[in-house]
Amino acid sequence: MAKMKAAVFVEPGRIVLDEKPIPEVGALDALVRITTTTICGTDVHILKGEYPVAPGLTVGHEPVGIIEKLGSAVTGYHEGQRVIAGAISPSGHSNACLAGFHSQDGPDARHGWKSIGGWKLGNTIDGCQAEYVLVPDAMANLAPVPGGLTDEQVLMCPDIMSTGFGGAERGGVRIGDTVAVFAQGPIGLCAAAGAKLAGATLVIGVDRLPARLQTAKALGIDAVVDAGTVDTVDEILRLTDGRGVDVAIEALGSQATFEACLRVLRPGGTLSSLGVYSADINVPLDAFAAGLGDLSIVTTLCPGGKERMRRLINVLAAGRVDLRPMVTHRYKLDDIEAAYELFAHQRDGVLKVAITP
Repeated sequence: MAKMKAAVFVEPGRIVLDEKPIPEVGALDALVRITTTTICGTDVHILKGEYPVAPGLTVGHEPVGIIEKLGSAVTGYHEGQRVIAGAISPSGHSNACLAGFHSQDGPDARHGWKSIGGWKLGNTIDGCQAEYVLVPDAMANLAPVPGGLTDEQVLMCPDIMSTGFGGAERGGVRIGDTVAVFAQGPIGLCAAAGAKLAGATLVIGVDRLPARLQTAKALGIDAVVDAGTVDTVDEILRLTDGRGVDVAIEALGSQATFEACLRVLRPGGTLSSLGVYSADINVPLDAFAAGLGDLSIVTTLCPGGKERMRRLINVLAAGRVDLRPMVTHRYKLDDIEAAYELFAHQRDGVLKVAITP
């Protein structure tokens, strides 16, 4: 049986490059040869044992590649076609999918719902930090890539662009809104860019790392707050003349940033949470206005499926957003363990790492 290289979760603290069989293709599947992929903060949660996956699983959920082989029932695509697939790969036919919640897809669940069920690649099935990935339900998930766009231009679509934009969308950002985005890592940067696209006229990016604040400015964010030098809540209230923000987006996954989001919201505002939390979150009584402040708290798991990917590709093709500056480092698949070491420790100003064969 033909073999391929793959980054495999062994145990907490160990993701290693190993050999695995190239997957066999089922009727509705597509085998995609990976040309570029990347490492996500969620992969680091897996590495640290903060998010459980099965030992032996190939990790990664952000594929850009070329169709190597199509299942017998797949139509509308051809072998050799350049494609992406979302980090969320819905079946397209579950109750959750048909209700518009592709990320909570449970096609095998009794009622068709399963929390986080749409995230399969690198979670419940082998992912794409490998030479090949098997994409399930290909007709619901593969999006063609136009010839004018490079791999690195579309690399953010499968996860962080979709997730970040989703945070702005779920937060209900409207024309003329003021939005604060806590943490200017890859997800937060995309959330800030999405808020701008949605019509926000003042977007405030918050972080402690000067390099990330500089990247936020380069992406057109209106104001930045250095959380390492000022009281973040006080500064955002100053910037908004004491009013507070319409939407606060939490893009880190910590108690401190979650609480700060609540404290900068105007009455009736929305906290849009994108964080992956590894401990209980507490809601402070005063910031919650004793439950009487008309506040909304919403959560988002990366929207997926081919239509979502098509729309994001359109945004890039139209030049509305350019996320290439977020690729700060490049590694070969053979060196992926070194890439994890860099990314997990957030050294050398890393934002996103492009992994190529």
